[in-house]
Amino acid sequence: MDTLVTGLQWYVVFLFSTTLHEASHALAAWRLGDSTAYEGGQVTLDPLPHIRREPIGTVVVPILSFVLGGWMMGWASVPYNKEWAVSYPKRSAIMSAAGPAANLALVLLAVLLIRTGIAAEVLFPPDRLTFSHIVEATEPGMMESAASMLSLLFSLNLLLFLFNLLPVPPLDGSGIIPFFLSHETAQRYLNFLHNSPAGFFGLFIAWKVFGYLYDPMHLIAVNLLYPGYNYH
Repeated sequence: MDTLVTGLQWYVVFLFSTTLHEASHALAAWRLGDSTAYEGGQVTLDPLPHIRREPIGTVVVPILSFVLGGWMMGWASVPYNKEWAVSYPKRSAIMSAAGPAANLALVLLAVLLIRTGIAAEVLFPPDRLTFSHIVEATEPGMMESAASMLSLLFSLNLLLFLFNLLPVPPLDGSGIIPFFLSHETAQRYLNFLHNSPAGFFGLFIAWKVFGYLYDPMHLIAVNLLYPGYNYH
């Protein structure tokens, strides 16, 4: 039963975080002139349109990864018009940045709620940190569940924010690069991305590199959350 409850907590946080990430991409694209995702019904926090588009990445893989490894991974996506992206590379870059920005907003929300809980003396910093255990409740029950959810909200969205900023395709970081290029160079760059099979290799490289980056970044973030505690 404990494993089932933990798995449900993981999935709720994962699905909400992933849905907000993709809905933010879709909203930014719609506001900037590409209605593809809007017409597909993905400018929404309702997870069902996102699940229907990527059922393997939003349901099957997250559940299997938790059952087999005790943690959750997965993916989702929204459609966009590649011709629009090439025509307006700066707008395309803003669309790419919108997803990680949504995850950063959730990290900051978790920070606000954790600090509020500590001030109210219903939460406190733990003696030992893990990915899913960065705050504890003073009493068992609902606040204990809230502490678990807030820990996951903080750690998982920090992971999604940092991982997606890696500048390799198909991650969002590669789509942000045109913002810093001239118009013509950005167009050539996007044409290369759209016609290159680099996505698989990019994910492989990102996964290998990120394993060395996340733990120290997570530790820095937690020490910013708890000034003076000097976790290591």
